Amino acid sequence: MLDYVGRSRPRHRAARADAFELAGALRRLDLVLLLAVAALVGYGLWAIAGITRFDVPGDPHYHLVRQAIAAALGVVAFGIALVLPPSLLQRHWRTLYAGTIGLMVLVFVVAAAVRGSKRWLVVGPFQFQPSEFGKTLFVLALAGFLAERSRRTGSLRTVVEAIGLGLIPIGLVFIQPDLGTAMVYAAALVAVLFVAGTRWTHMALLGVATVLAVVSVLWLLPALGTPLLKPYQTQRVFGFMHQTTDPTGQGYNVAQSITAVGAGGVGGRGVLGASQTRLAYLPEHATDFVFASFAEQRGFFGVAILLLLYLLVVWRGLRIVTVAGDFFSSVVAGGIVFAFLFQVFVNVGMTMGIAPVTGIPLPFVTVGGSSMVANLLAIGVLQSIHARGQLGPFMGGGRR
Repeated sequence: MLDYVGRSRPRHRAARADAFELAGALRRLDLVLLLAVAALVGYGLWAIAGITRFDVPGDPHYHLVRQAIAAALGVVAFGIALVLPPSLLQRHWRTLYAGTIGLMVLVFVVAAAVRGSKRWLVVGPFQFQPSEFGKTLFVLALAGFLAERSRRTGSLRTVVEAIGLGLIPIGLVFIQPDLGTAMVYAAALVAVLFVAGTRWTHMALLGVATVLAVVSVLWLLPALGTPLLKPYQTQRVFGFMHQTTDPTGQGYNVAQSITAVGAGGVGGRGVLGASQTRLAYLPEHATDFVFASFAEQRGFFGVAILLLLYLLVVWRGLRIVTVAGDFFSSVVAGGIVFAFLFQVFVNVGMTMGIAPVTGIPLPFVTVGGSSMVANLLAIGVLQSIHARGQLGPFMGGGRR
């Protein structure tokens, strides 16, 4: 009995991927990406050691120790992601999507409000932020959905359905409220659709819809008496648009951040000489404005090394998009890399006043265990795709 060869090949490729041994994966790791990420983690820990040295009286290593523990947990997450074959994740994209939604809903049910936001779940001695892990799970789920419809990605119906799936977690994150993370999810959605081969006309329509949504949230709905943004979020947007109007009020954080960046000069002021950071003139200097603190302490050369390491990670990530072994893996890699780049761009931009303050963490540097573990998990997925991509080239179609 003859079998159609076009249907058997995907099964054979999936079987080969599932049977891929860990030893083989380790031999096929992208060593440049691995070294770049290791350097980023180490560089970030060194940065945190100086930035948070005076934050806890009597314990200068308080935040450093916790960040190092998070990095160790992140290495475990990296290993788990490396072992799991992309074909397995593709088959269970519905479970990943449902789990992501479930965790986000659970946040509203059991999480305690911190500064007016419900973002964190407490499990024993650990506190984690589901929306951080959701960045990678979100990309995996959308890529799985599109992979099932890989021959229909040019269809407007497929695009609308993908956007509908994406809007649910985006909306749940937005109402936590966490505008910054919601923006990362939206950027990942656009990247996934682009890499999947969505028509340019459909991408243009998505762009128009995005602009209309932004205008509605910022101006139209508030004018009608139904604002969606919290008062502090509105103040952040106003402060970004009118930075010189109220430098001691709404624009205070950004003004202090710009001062810190400029004060660092070429070589930096060092840990003791960085008065903006050491004396806490710069608010949130270990989280939202960690880049400004690092720039003050280490100067142009210090941040140049950091940005070059980020560039190296993005370059290797984009290369993985091209060597991915199948449609699903290619889309996942594209979504992860663009979301990573978006976070770096927005965080650095907001410290210099060229982007609104949204609370997006700086990967591998911002103090926060969830961000560290989630980023290493994402890198593990990229490495898994790279290792298995060496088994055979992905003969994907061109942009329609």
